[in-house]
Amino acid sequence: MPASQATLAVSTVIFALRPDERSDLKALWLPLVRRTREPFLDYWALPGGWLPADEEMSAAAARTLHETTGLIPKYLEQLYTFGAIDRSPGQRVVSVVYWALVQSDEAELATVGDNVRWFRADDLPPLAFDHNRIVEYALWRLRTKLEYSRIAHAFLGDTFTLTQLREVNEAVLGRPLDPANFRRAVEASGTLVDTGERVAGTRHRPPRLYRFSDPEPLQNPAAGLGTLGSRAPASPTSAPSQAPHRSIE
Repeated sequence: MPASQATLAVSTVIFALRPDERSDLKALWLPLVRRTREPFLDYWALPGGWLPADEEMSAAAARTLHETTGLIPKYLEQLYTFGAIDRSPGQRVVSVVYWALVQSDEAELATVGDNVRWFRADDLPPLAFDHNRIVEYALWRLRTKLEYSRIAHAFLGDTFTLTQLREVNEAVLGRPLDPANFRRAVEASGTLVDTGERVAGTRHRPPRLYRFSDPEPLQNPAAGLGTLGSRAPASPTSAPSQAPHRSIE
């Protein structure tokens, strides 16, 4: 391959809401795969792989994600393209990175073992290549998107309680929110509809169930998120993986 020719890869950052053993709050977790060859042998990395010439990028991202973790997310969206010259030792690799959001019950179906493991998104070990920076950017983008969209819907069912919605916001923002202030802000936003139903099987007064008034579609695999904003973390640089448990470049 000529030195001037780049190789294309796809990768995915998968966020799930899971219990946090260190506090009463839920937290964002993501699955990582262990590299089984150099460079970065035994380092943890994001799921991914090379892009075949005859496969769409979004399809390749979904396929490599499923092959590695067993997950089929409802929400899969293009995050950013990372193409720094030095992101892969010995060759030029450009990675198109997607992000996926999965609900807690979906996350429990993920394949885990010696080479696939869940980690807290804000407490990661040193990862292969520039994958720490990629996760940092994905977290920044998720928190920014939460402010002006209904992306929380991807972590919830069709109906949910205000407490469940608040837990999503707390996990994404990484801090507790005052329940009363949160309720007032959400009710004033006009984005929720009271379904008239309540949670069944609870003692005392069961909480109400809500839905979004006009929820965004959860599956949009071809939509890009634009360029880096002025407050975004520095653009990552990473490299490709050829291991059986694929990791993104």
